[in-house]
Formats: sequence, C-alpha cells, structure tokens
Amino acid sequence: MRELVEIIAKSLVDNPDLVQVNEISGEQSLIIELKVAPDDMGKVIGKQGRIAKAIRTVVKAAAIKENKRVVVEII
Repeated sequence: MRELVEIIAKSLVDNPDLVQVNEISGEQSLIIELKVAPDDMGKVIGKQGRIAKAIRTVVKAAAIKENKRVVVEII
C-alpha cells in the first residue's frame, strides 16, 4: 500500500524527492500518512479534493484484496 501511494504522489508533484509516506498498521486497519512540499499540496489534493479522493479510492480497492481498512491522510 505504501509503495502505491508513494508512486502516485511522486508522479503528481514537482518535487518528488520531498514526498514522504508513513505507514501505521493496526490489526484490521492501516493508516497511510502522505507528506509533500507545501507548494505541491494543491496538486495532490486537486480541485475540490478530487485527486485526493481518487487516491483514496485506488488504495481502498487495493486494500480489499488484503481484507484491510485503509485511511489515507494528507499532511
């Protein structure tokens, strides 16, 4: 999951070196924290949050195969 979010984020931003992804795992749930440069924040969130919603949808679809619940937080 972590690698998937990292690949998507790095392809969207201007500064891919500043992309950081942390994974906090529990028994049934997984929290993925995405940090990007402040000037790239708009590119990751998108207009009205559409890109952020799309990232969350893709990650949730991948998590269904592993029977886990995933939360993607953009920090």
